[in-house]
Amino acid sequence: MTASIPPRWVLRHPRRLLIALHVPLAAQAPVYTSLGADGSPPTGPLPAILLAAVILALQLRHSLADARGERPAGWRWSLTAVLLLTYAPVWALGLNWVSISTLTMASTLMLLRGLPRLVAAAAQLSVFAALQLVATLPTPGFSVWQIVILELYAVIVPTLFAVALAGGARLVRLVDELETARTELAATAVGAERIRVSRDLHDLLGQSLSAISLKGDLALRLLAKDSAAAHAEIESLTGVARDALHGVRAITRDEHTVSLRAEIDGAAALLGAAGVDTRLDVADLPPLPAPAQNALAWAVREGTTNLLRHSEAGSCTLTLSQQGGRVRLEIVNDGVRGETGHGSQRGSGLAGVAERAEAASGSFEAGARDGRFRLSVEVPAQGG
Repeated sequence: MTASIPPRWVLRHPRRLLIALHVPLAAQAPVYTSLGADGSPPTGPLPAILLAAVILALQLRHSLADARGERPAGWRWSLTAVLLLTYAPVWALGLNWVSISTLTMASTLMLLRGLPRLVAAAAQLSVFAALQLVATLPTPGFSVWQIVILELYAVIVPTLFAVALAGGARLVRLVDELETARTELAATAVGAERIRVSRDLHDLLGQSLSAISLKGDLALRLLAKDSAAAHAEIESLTGVARDALHGVRAITRDEHTVSLRAEIDGAAALLGAAGVDTRLDVADLPPLPAPAQNALAWAVREGTTNLLRHSEAGSCTLTLSQQGGRVRLEIVNDGVRGETGHGSQRGSGLAGVAERAEAASGSFEAGARDGRFRLSVEVPAQGG
């Protein structure tokens, strides 16, 4: 047999199940007293029903508070009331009424702490066992072993029921905590997905829009003197736009992949079209793990976009090398603006480069020095 999954309503409304667990335990005392289950004369059901309803209400107040991980206001008074309503009416309703002490013991377990809880629970079990003994001894024909068995029953069964009620309240609390954790995890996942989509769109569209703008300007300049070349640039521009649209759709489905070689070739072509003297020093590398190739490819794309949007570079060097089991990418340009260059070319997309490098167990550096801006990413050549 296979374990069945709890119904959804149980997970969504665990307190209903907790309340349902209390009702039959509260109903047994009025039933026993009205029927005279222990051989004593039956009593009218109305007083027992009213008293059981009051005890049930107080016990539910305790249980629902315990399910929230707290004790209700004035719990000492309500616990005292439960104890009095449980043991004082025994002389009027008969020994059958003491079966309601299951709820009372549950209140003791929920409300008291440490040694007082143990002492109170032991005292209640002693009273229950003593009353059971009083009810059993006058009965003729009972052997010693039968009396012992009844006494054990009088101790074990109420304890099990009381522990079940206390455990039910704790279970409700755990279900609430689980639901809260699931909600927080879902919110975290949604936030992470939004960050991923935002980062990938920024990195994808940054270079694509820069290329579209660059090719559009070039086409306008060529239109008057070389219509064929202008037409070619316009066709290339529409191709870039189609690729960008395809990339956006892939990003929203988390299916977008990048190729390091394709990004290097694309960066060289785009920088050449922008009039930047580009030198590639790309060693032949073994196949890289997907996280490493992804981090380096996005770094090439963002480094190119960063150069076009935030610098006045005339030359650029892109170096890719391997040493000591790690692959290092460096993009250096001479387009630092201002006298010191401090903080220039640090577009927001560099944060995405740093995140991807960290995800690939790599490192990231970017900064200006001596009139040059250097972007460096280093990742392991082999997967971890």
